[in-house]
Amino acid sequence: MSGSILPETLRRAFARQQRACDGLGSPFTALLCGTIAENGLPASQVHQMVSAWPGDPSSDGDSVPLRLCGALHEIVLSNRSDPLADVYPPNQAQIDSGRLFAAVGKAVQRHDTRICERLRFAPQTNEIRRAAAVYAALLHINEATSKPIVLSEIGASAGLNLLLDRFEFDLGGTGHGLDGSEVRLAPDWSGPPPPAAKLSIAERRGCDLSPFDLTSEADRLRLLSYVWPDQIDRLDRLRAAIALQEEHPVKVDASDAVAWLESRLQMVPDGHAHVVFHTIAWQYLPEASRRRGRAIIEAAGAAATADSPLFLLGLEADGQSPGAALTLRSWPGGLERELARVDFHGRWIRWADDGHAILRNEI
Repeated sequence: MSGSILPETLRRAFARQQRACDGLGSPFTALLCGTIAENGLPASQVHQMVSAWPGDPSSDGDSVPLRLCGALHEIVLSNRSDPLADVYPPNQAQIDSGRLFAAVGKAVQRHDTRICERLRFAPQTNEIRRAAAVYAALLHINEATSKPIVLSEIGASAGLNLLLDRFEFDLGGTGHGLDGSEVRLAPDWSGPPPPAAKLSIAERRGCDLSPFDLTSEADRLRLLSYVWPDQIDRLDRLRAAIALQEEHPVKVDASDAVAWLESRLQMVPDGHAHVVFHTIAWQYLPEASRRRGRAIIEAAGAAATADSPLFLLGLEADGQSPGAALTLRSWPGGLERELARVDFHGRWIRWADDGHAILRNEI
């Protein structure tokens, strides 16, 4: 089967996503993106839709490659007897780019309308392993304040990481969280381990522009589809977290992040440490929204007291390497510091050697 070559901006987006998947341990998704970058797509509504994409198709914008990868993976997840499943994990061992392209091309033509519908959804992940970095920071906040915590997550997706105190963690050889949890996180850790504090989370809530409803089979399937299909451990971990959410539902409000922050920060939980956090989410807000959000947080911080401190915890790309920066800002005072470098998927955490002292002295 021959393909129609993609516009150059889109071809570059798929090639860039190929490199990212290689670096993040998904050779299958890298091969898929590279195959499409090289060969294009067959004549179809899908080809027309992506070729005429009105915005930035790259990972800095609308992530068109991940939209298409998610749509194809959903076909396989929903029907393992679909011919596309023959070239998807665990059947991909002997697959070359030619055979993969032929199978993908036929799937695009066979499921043309369905894939176009899915392309309208922006990719959303609930990467569970990022919770390890958040949990480590919460342990320090707890040690420094001795206060129960109120959690507020921006860009919470399905809200699974708001359940982090129900996960089990191995952080630098020290055990934390809920022993025996079906969700166990053991990132490759370097630097001093976190303190042996006991978290008390008094209340938790999140927001997302389009939160997943995990009571819906379609939403559960879509969430799973954004996990790269050869990363079975991530799929298993996500399924375990979904099962936890079924037992312990978390409220995620369908809301613009800035409007939600403005309302949420009007609540001042006396005698509690209020922790607002985001993981690979803030960077996707428009610059005007980020400016407005920062102003809202600054105003709330100015009203914070030692009895009701406010913290802003972020795990975001900062143009540096390796990985992303885990940063913490605290009020009263407004002091900010980088706590760690963290792999984008939470596979490793490099905690700053002076992170403990900084937190003890400044909070």
